[in-house]
Amino acid sequence: MGDRREAERMRAVPSLGPMTPRLSSGLKQEAVRFGSAKGLGPSTCLLHTSPEKFFIEACDDGADAVLTIDRLSNEMTLTGRKGLPPSTVTRPICGIMGTVRLVAGMYLIVITRKRNVGSFLGHAVWKAVDFDVISYKKTLLHLSEVQTQENKTFLSMINNVLMTDGFYFCTDYDLTHTLQRLANTSPDFHEMSLLERADQRFVWNGNLLRELSAQPELHRFALPVVHGFIVMKPCRINGKIFEWILISRRSCFRAGVRYYVRGIDSEGHAANFVETEQIVLYEGARASFIQTRGSIPFYWSQRPNLKYKPKPVITKTTNHMDGFQRHFDSQLLVYGKQTILNLVNQKGSEKPLEQAFAKMVSDMDHAMLNYVAFDFHKECSHMRWDRLQILVDNVAETQEQYSYFMVSPEGKPLAQQSGLFRSNCMDCLDRTNVIQSLLARRSLQSQLQRMGVLNVGQRIEEQAEFEKIYRNAWADNANACAVQYAGTGALKTDFTRTGKRTRWGLLMDGWNSVIRYYKNNFSDGFRQDSIDLFLGNFAVDGSDAPTPLRVQKDWKFFTLPIIMLVAFSMCIICLLMAGDTWTETLAYVLFWGAASAITATIILFNGQDFVDAPKLVHKEKMD
Repeated sequence: MGDRREAERMRAVPSLGPMTPRLSSGLKQEAVRFGSAKGLGPSTCLLHTSPEKFFIEACDDGADAVLTIDRLSNEMTLTGRKGLPPSTVTRPICGIMGTVRLVAGMYLIVITRKRNVGSFLGHAVWKAVDFDVISYKKTLLHLSEVQTQENKTFLSMINNVLMTDGFYFCTDYDLTHTLQRLANTSPDFHEMSLLERADQRFVWNGNLLRELSAQPELHRFALPVVHGFIVMKPCRINGKIFEWILISRRSCFRAGVRYYVRGIDSEGHAANFVETEQIVLYEGARASFIQTRGSIPFYWSQRPNLKYKPKPVITKTTNHMDGFQRHFDSQLLVYGKQTILNLVNQKGSEKPLEQAFAKMVSDMDHAMLNYVAFDFHKECSHMRWDRLQILVDNVAETQEQYSYFMVSPEGKPLAQQSGLFRSNCMDCLDRTNVIQSLLARRSLQSQLQRMGVLNVGQRIEEQAEFEKIYRNAWADNANACAVQYAGTGALKTDFTRTGKRTRWGLLMDGWNSVIRYYKNNFSDGFRQDSIDLFLGNFAVDGSDAPTPLRVQKDWKFFTLPIIMLVAFSMCIICLLMAGDTWTETLAYVLFWGAASAITATIILFNGQDFVDAPKLVHKEKMD
């Protein structure tokens, strides 16, 4: 039975074929126009806590099931409400994220507050806003002082990820799959639990749910949570109301932060891989358009070293084509034809990456793979952002061929997407998001005309009210993806929001770049460790063995910055408090200035020793 279910789930992921059995037209119209009463959200769950056990009532209305977790043995069982002891501390929760083992033992992670994002085909979509991490142990007296501190650090790592904005869930709809993938599923697929049928690339709490997933009877308590961005907007054009939805799903494979996770891993998973789906719902008709972004898919790194822009390095000791082919074999299987839009600079430090990428695509020589290089910064220099239309026009015919997914109000398949655009720049954030928003608008133009929302000859750009919604949503999408990967909001969002590049936008980009520099050098090691712990790439040993947190920095990390600070301070003091003669003052200033400059040079030369590097994953695992 398990093998059959797994086969059904895997078969559903790559599918781009036949459409889903249709919902009744009336139900879909109600869901689109007004938001169906059905599925406006899960009933509040109740968490009952006793000294020995946790009792979690099912969120389903009228359900009698209770998940019982033994706080001593860690055993999970299914019981009924009648077994609830009278003397428990009760609190409402919105769902279970899962469990994680830290130094002190097991912890239960629950969602304590949610916000409604909207109703999608009658299913409420929620954003997880607040969480709580609850220890199975009643005290920490069994830990030494060092272990207590390590446990506190691991807890702060888990909370660091949970507080990164962008976790979404739905209790009765699969957010991990696109409309087109869901359309090609069998009835058996829909009998599976949400956890069983979910696309594992986008289940960010998959590692936390491993205890629940091992017991099928407990799957109703397992809530797959995606990370990324979702916006759902009711819109009006020509007096016709439709729902416009944008969903970005971040992959949990090779997840991490900007400079510590680049390229691909041995399985072909690309860093910062995001699947973005634009959906339109109008009077029962449905349409969607999918794009992806992801790091340049071979082995390269760009480690922070205190320089503003570290030089990217292509790994020389690895067979790049193996990982490269694994990446695109899976992409072609899941999405069909691929057109790569490589937006990196074709000169300077980015040039070798562009050349290597082009050569690998040529060497792979696959009929379903097309490569387009577009030097974004060169083409759009001196505020010439209108030149982006060159790329859009260049791929227009390809976009027509790839089409999009569409189903009529009667459930009749009208179109399906046979391929997609895979865009990338260096970070797959700023430049990438601008191009994706332009391609998505072109697809939307066709979809709305076909649905009868736009009249013949009308352009989306002319619909001021909707254009504002559209631009702001894509800018918000850029910011969400950028914060999750780079630690700050996106750059170039002034163009996405207004269609123009402004001087104020340039100033804001400069400010965000400064914040990125600081975070990438002095806090991203901790963020990377947090993600690796959360996703299970690092597991805390249940024994009393020391953890990697005990690794200390060498003497240079503490000594040289102090010397530089003292030397620089003395240089300033000598300038402010002149000596008896100007030659004496000059001598002091030159001495302390030279000491400061030499120390700064040594620090920059050994830059990687002074940045905040990850501790939980070995270097070779991240290259």
